[in-house]
Amino acid sequence: MKTFVAKKETAERKWYLIDAKDQVLGRLSVKIANLLRGRDKATYTPHVDTGAFVVVINADKIVLTGKKNDQKQYMFYSGYVGGESYRSVAQMQERQPDFVIKHAVKGMLPKNRLAKKMMTKLKVYAGEEHPHEAQNPEAISV
Repeated sequence: MKTFVAKKETAERKWYLIDAKDQVLGRLSVKIANLLRGRDKATYTPHVDTGAFVVVINADKIVLTGKKNDQKQYMFYSGYVGGESYRSVAQMQERQPDFVIKHAVKGMLPKNRLAKKMMTKLKVYAGEEHPHEAQNPEAISV
């Protein structure tokens, strides 16, 4: 019996729609990362991108457990001496609600060139509306 190895040309890509309203960030991110990698399929191959497209709506309504909403900090660095700044999750949700989910998912993907291609298949939107109705995304619960 031969070992099956998936090829990117034969990968079947689906579109999924996830509503992030009142979902815990970590659990949501694990589900999204597994869909992007294709770990839910029997044809999963670690070095081939066989994952699906994921559309996340209501990114501004996610929930963090404990005191993380105020205590968790994101660091940004300008490149200059003394040019680092910090923002809490609450501040980031006001400014860029999609950043919080994208940052969490990116940390759960492999650290290689393949992860960048997987991240392009993640579409995150703050509200209910999204421009991917033509792809007929399948709504799934987390």
